[in-house]
Amino acid sequence: MPLPGRTVSARSRVSVPRVHAPRLTLSALELLQQAHRALAEAADHSHPGDRYAAAHLAALRAAAAVLAARSEPPGTAIRRRPTSAWVLLRSMAPELGEWASFFAAGARKRAVAEAGAPDAVSEREADDLVREVGTFLAVVETTLGLPARPVLRVARAG
Repeated sequence: MPLPGRTVSARSRVSVPRVHAPRLTLSALELLQQAHRALAEAADHSHPGDRYAAAHLAALRAAAAVLAARSEPPGTAIRRRPTSAWVLLRSMAPELGEWASFFAAGARKRAVAEAGAPDAVSEREADDLVREVGTFLAVVETTLGLPARPVLRVARAG
Protein backbone atom coordinates (compact mmCIF):
# COMPACT_ATOMS: atom_id res chain seq x y z
CA MET A 1 0.00 0.00 0.00
CA PRO A 2 1.46 3.39 -0.96
CA LEU A 3 2.08 6.15 1.54
CA PRO A 4 -0.14 9.27 1.44
CA GLY A 5 0.78 11.45 -1.52
CA ARG A 6 2.48 8.53 -3.27
CA THR A 7 1.41 5.88 -5.73
CA VAL A 8 2.81 2.50 -6.71
CA SER A 9 4.38 2.42 -10.15
CA ALA A 10 2.79 -0.31 -12.27
CA ARG A 11 6.08 -0.93 -14.02
CA SER A 12 8.45 -1.26 -11.08
CA ARG A 13 6.09 -1.78 -8.13
CA VAL A 14 7.95 0.98 -6.29
CA SER A 15 6.27 3.76 -4.37
CA VAL A 16 6.80 7.06 -6.21
CA PRO A 17 5.55 10.62 -5.56
CA ARG A 18 2.13 11.29 -7.01
CA VAL A 19 2.17 14.15 -9.50
CA HIS A 20 -0.77 16.49 -9.32
CA ALA A 21 -0.87 18.07 -12.76
CA PRO A 22 -2.62 21.41 -12.82
CA ARG A 23 -5.09 22.05 -15.59
CA LEU A 24 -3.06 23.72 -18.25
CA THR A 25 -4.52 26.26 -20.59
CA LEU A 26 -4.28 25.71 -24.30
CA SER A 27 -2.08 28.81 -24.53
CA ALA A 28 0.40 27.33 -22.03
CA LEU A 29 0.61 24.11 -24.01
CA GLU A 30 0.98 26.02 -27.29
CA LEU A 31 3.79 28.11 -25.81
CA LEU A 32 5.60 24.94 -24.73
CA GLN A 33 5.25 23.56 -28.26
CA GLN A 34 6.61 26.82 -29.67
CA ALA A 35 9.52 26.68 -27.21
CA HIS A 36 10.44 23.17 -28.35
CA ARG A 37 10.25 24.16 -32.03
CA ALA A 38 12.30 27.30 -31.40
CA LEU A 39 14.95 25.30 -29.56
CA ALA A 40 15.18 22.79 -32.40
CA GLU A 41 15.54 25.67 -34.87
CA ALA A 42 18.18 27.27 -32.65
CA ALA A 43 20.24 24.09 -32.69
CA ASP A 44 20.15 24.14 -36.50
CA HIS A 45 21.53 27.68 -36.86
CA SER A 46 25.13 27.69 -38.06
CA HIS A 47 25.98 31.21 -36.83
CA PRO A 48 26.55 31.34 -33.04
CA GLY A 49 24.77 34.69 -32.63
CA ASP A 50 21.65 33.37 -34.33
CA ARG A 51 21.84 30.13 -32.32
CA TYR A 52 22.17 32.06 -29.04
CA ALA A 53 19.33 34.48 -29.81
CA ALA A 54 16.97 31.73 -30.95
CA ALA A 55 17.72 29.59 -27.89
CA HIS A 56 17.13 32.54 -25.57
CA LEU A 57 13.79 33.21 -27.26
CA ALA A 58 12.88 29.52 -26.76
CA ALA A 59 13.54 30.00 -23.04
CA LEU A 60 11.28 33.07 -23.06
CA ARG A 61 8.49 31.01 -24.60
CA ALA A 62 8.92 28.34 -21.92
CA ALA A 63 8.78 31.04 -19.24
CA ALA A 64 5.64 32.43 -20.89
CA ALA A 65 4.08 28.96 -20.67
CA VAL A 66 4.63 28.93 -16.90
CA LEU A 67 3.21 32.45 -16.62
CA ALA A 68 0.17 31.44 -18.69
CA ALA A 69 -0.39 28.37 -16.53
CA ARG A 70 -0.12 30.34 -13.30
CA SER A 71 -1.82 33.55 -14.32
CA GLU A 72 -5.08 34.69 -12.85
CA PRO A 73 -8.29 33.86 -14.69
CA PRO A 74 -9.53 36.33 -17.31
CA GLY A 75 -11.53 39.19 -15.84
CA THR A 76 -9.33 39.54 -12.75
CA ALA A 77 -6.71 41.71 -14.42
CA ILE A 78 -4.76 43.96 -12.12
CA ARG A 79 -3.05 46.99 -13.62
CA ARG A 80 0.70 46.66 -13.29
CA ARG A 81 3.67 48.37 -14.80
CA PRO A 82 5.25 46.46 -17.66
CA THR A 83 8.00 44.18 -16.42
CA SER A 84 10.22 41.49 -17.86
CA ALA A 85 9.11 37.89 -18.15
CA TRP A 86 12.06 36.90 -15.96
CA VAL A 87 10.94 39.19 -13.11
CA LEU A 88 7.40 37.83 -13.40
CA LEU A 89 8.68 34.25 -13.47
CA ARG A 90 10.69 34.85 -10.31
CA SER A 91 7.56 36.09 -8.51
CA MET A 92 5.01 33.63 -9.91
CA ALA A 93 7.25 30.53 -9.85
CA PRO A 94 9.88 31.08 -7.14
CA GLU A 95 11.19 27.56 -7.68
CA LEU A 96 12.40 28.76 -11.09
CA GLY A 97 14.05 31.89 -9.70
CA GLU A 98 17.62 30.78 -10.42
CA TRP A 99 16.68 30.01 -14.01
CA ALA A 100 15.01 33.42 -14.30
CA SER A 101 18.18 35.13 -13.07
CA PHE A 102 20.32 33.09 -15.45
CA PHE A 103 18.27 34.00 -18.52
CA ALA A 104 17.78 37.62 -17.44
CA ALA A 105 21.56 37.96 -17.31
CA GLY A 106 21.77 36.78 -20.93
CA ALA A 107 19.09 39.14 -22.29
CA ARG A 108 21.56 41.91 -23.17
CA LYS A 109 23.85 39.46 -24.95
CA ARG A 110 20.83 38.19 -26.91
CA ALA A 111 19.98 41.74 -27.97
CA VAL A 112 23.55 42.33 -29.15
CA ALA A 113 23.51 39.05 -31.08
CA GLU A 114 20.14 39.93 -32.66
CA ALA A 115 21.57 43.29 -33.71
CA GLY A 116 24.12 41.38 -35.77
CA ALA A 117 27.30 42.07 -33.83
CA PRO A 118 29.77 39.62 -35.42
CA ASP A 119 31.47 38.48 -32.21
CA ALA A 120 28.58 38.88 -29.78
CA VAL A 121 28.83 35.26 -28.64
CA SER A 122 31.24 32.41 -29.19
CA GLU A 123 30.39 28.97 -30.57
CA ARG A 124 30.72 27.56 -27.06
CA GLU A 125 28.43 30.17 -25.49
CA ALA A 126 25.78 29.47 -28.11
CA ASP A 127 26.03 25.69 -27.71
CA ASP A 128 26.00 25.98 -23.92
CA LEU A 129 22.86 28.11 -24.03
CA VAL A 130 21.09 25.63 -26.32
CA ARG A 131 21.86 22.86 -23.81
CA GLU A 132 20.76 24.99 -20.84
CA VAL A 133 17.48 25.88 -22.54
CA GLY A 134 16.86 22.18 -23.20
CA THR A 135 17.31 21.49 -19.50
CA PHE A 136 15.11 24.46 -18.61
CA LEU A 137 12.35 23.17 -20.86
CA ALA A 138 12.46 19.80 -19.09
CA VAL A 139 12.30 21.55 -15.69
CA VAL A 140 9.35 23.68 -16.86
CA GLU A 141 7.46 20.61 -18.07
CA THR A 142 8.05 18.85 -14.75
CA THR A 143 7.01 21.98 -12.87
CA LEU A 144 3.77 22.05 -14.85
CA GLY A 145 3.12 18.37 -14.15
CA LEU A 146 3.91 17.18 -17.67
CA PRO A 147 6.29 14.42 -18.63
CA ALA A 148 9.58 15.98 -19.68
CA ARG A 149 10.72 15.32 -23.23
CA PRO A 150 14.26 14.15 -23.87
CA VAL A 151 16.75 17.02 -23.66
CA LEU A 152 18.09 18.15 -27.03
CA ARG A 153 21.75 17.26 -27.47
CA VAL A 154 24.01 19.63 -29.37
CA ALA A 155 27.04 18.25 -31.14
CA ARG A 156 29.21 20.74 -32.97
CA ALA A 157 32.45 20.10 -34.77
CA GLY A 158 35.42 22.13 -33.61
